[in-house]
Amino acid sequence: MYDDRTNLTRQVETDLREFFRDQVFHTVIPRSIRLAEAPSFGKPIISYDVRSRGAESYIQLAKEILAHEQTARDPQSVG
Repeated sequence: MYDDRTNLTRQVETDLREFFRDQVFHTVIPRSIRLAEAPSFGKPIISYDVRSRGAESYIQLAKEILAHEQTARDPQSVG
């Protein structure tokens, strides 16, 4: 989970993006209380609080993964 308040997190992100370049997804999952609470209630974040930043980030990541897969299958669909 990404915590943009810390220098270490920002530096790790920079290093990862420089080393792996476009192999790193653009979406980041922010550290949040709601994400930490969800497992205690036995629920995924989407069920626990779909409107939380964490849930929205996971939804965005899923969309990014699907778009990446679509592009990998059909290079003509870039755009």
